[in-house]
Amino acid sequence: MSALISSNRTRVVVGLGKTGLSCVRFLAERQRSFKVMDTRENPPGIDELRASFPDIPVHLGGLNSDWLLEADELILSPGIALSTPEIAEAVNKGAEAVGDIELFCREVDKPVVAITGSNGKSTVTTLLGEMAEEAGLSVAVGGNIGTPALELLEREGVDLYILELSSFQLETTHSLRAAAATVLNVSPDHMDRYASMMDYHKAKQRIYRGCKHAVYNKQDALTVPLLPQATPATAFTSGKPDLHDYGLIDDDEGTWLCKGVERLLNTAAMKLPGRHNQMNALAALALGDTVGIPMAPMLSALTQFEGLAHRCQWVAEKNGVVWINDSKATNVGASVAAIEGLGETLSGKVVLIAGGDGKGADFNQLKQPLKKYGREVVLVGRDAADIAAAVNEVIPVQHSEDLAAAIERACEVSEKGDAVLLAPACASFDMFKSFEHRGDVFAGLVRERLA
Repeated sequence: MSALISSNRTRVVVGLGKTGLSCVRFLAERQRSFKVMDTRENPPGIDELRASFPDIPVHLGGLNSDWLLEADELILSPGIALSTPEIAEAVNKGAEAVGDIELFCREVDKPVVAITGSNGKSTVTTLLGEMAEEAGLSVAVGGNIGTPALELLEREGVDLYILELSSFQLETTHSLRAAAATVLNVSPDHMDRYASMMDYHKAKQRIYRGCKHAVYNKQDALTVPLLPQATPATAFTSGKPDLHDYGLIDDDEGTWLCKGVERLLNTAAMKLPGRHNQMNALAALALGDTVGIPMAPMLSALTQFEGLAHRCQWVAEKNGVVWINDSKATNVGASVAAIEGLGETLSGKVVLIAGGDGKGADFNQLKQPLKKYGREVVLVGRDAADIAAAVNEVIPVQHSEDLAAAIERACEVSEKGDAVLLAPACASFDMFKSFEHRGDVFAGLVRERLA
């Protein structure tokens, strides 16, 4: 057992919820001594904690500075920033700050594929998992999506771990040495947590540390691994690929997913819509190829994969207008990807429904894709005025009081061949419980309106 988690260390788990509880179970099973704190008075998971671990000291409603300053190790939930003054002070006094992914990395003994990016990481993670299963591998998929990483360690006979990792998780991860690692793309997100794009970029780049093979987006310079040239690397691109890289080739039969000059699959066989999902498919193929998954089952899985809920998900079609739920587009880059990805495949235009909690984002990136592909923007939510200020020179803008009114306006303005796209470019918390809640409400209202 690693000395870094030896039993004589003083530990504090900071933050409950699903991730915090997985850390509690992990430490308790290994008979490590620890305390738990959360800034919330009644955090999710507190009832389970008290029922299952009644002897664990707990502090709620704030950070206990005495506990933090006494600790050798702080096990932070992703929502707790290293820059939090009490955390920073404890680290300066000598405490080590880690997260659940670091604990996972110290224990895992099978290959790990690590996936991050501002957008598309859940799709690529899930798709790669299905590719591995199609190939007959015993695969464990989780991390920032689905099952917490530490709970994956409880499964027996795992051949391959596939982890989605957020920048928040990577901040406290030091021992990740992935068999294959990728940064899919980097666009402004979480600017309410990071001081600059450079800080955000640095957090994403941590995924490449010690990796055996890097996969990156040739069209996004911020994804290029900052590693010694001796580290093998494979690129993917929406253009024609180099010999050993992945990309797209157009011919009379359509658009092909390719490795070098080899045509692997006509994109018409994919159920995932949009050019951005073709890029996601290329990334998954490159990662799978890197860790030895045979190509045939990967392509078979790709033709069956229908995508994830709330990520460019088809909702309805009526009078030649398709309605798409991309509520997971909680940042500007995701919204741009959806607009461009759909816009390139439509005979008509995109009617965009957007708005919410902008998280300090710069919405000017929406201007060019909306100028090229957009018919109108219908805005809701707290930061609607900021989006309007960024785009109203290039496209008509309509303000609506809620989603129902926005859908009504979209019905009025959309034309045959158009897509009405919910891609908010914002978080949902000003109006909804989560992006899932927002997407479910949208889908329900659309179906009711079109019935």
